[in-house]
Amino acid sequence: MTRYLITLNGEAREIEADGEMPLLWALRDRFGLMGTKYGCGEGLCGACTVHMDGGAVRSCVVTVADASGRRVITIEGLSGAIAERLRDSWIAFDVPQCGYCQTGQIMSAAALLAEKPSPTDQEIEGAVNGNLCRCGTYQRIRRAIRRAAQGG
Repeated sequence: MTRYLITLNGEAREIEADGEMPLLWALRDRFGLMGTKYGCGEGLCGACTVHMDGGAVRSCVVTVADASGRRVITIEGLSGAIAERLRDSWIAFDVPQCGYCQTGQIMSAAALLAEKPSPTDQEIEGAVNGNLCRCGTYQRIRRAIRRAAQGG
């Protein structure tokens, strides 16, 4: 076991773990942050999306060693104007049904809007294309992101 330091939601956090432990399990099992969901374990579904140094990553395929010394933001730590606009847009368009994919969808959308405040429809599509929604609310998700980009 090795000690790793991760800046998690703005706070320096230490974890003693096998460096190959997926960041997802550290977030959920060691830090008690349950908003990041397990979906596929292979980085394909997007349910486990978090921000690492500002970019969206799949925490099921990022190791604790990879996250060491980096800034990680989970849905619990997402804040600011973009987060507020996304939340308001999600509510306005009644986006979630089961809600399982929503944290990953929102984290992907927030990373996009931080990088491109006025994304095109193609850029929105590209940013959330790999986030699977079991309920099929894709059109509402994209409308909500467009609204948030317009100042929501």
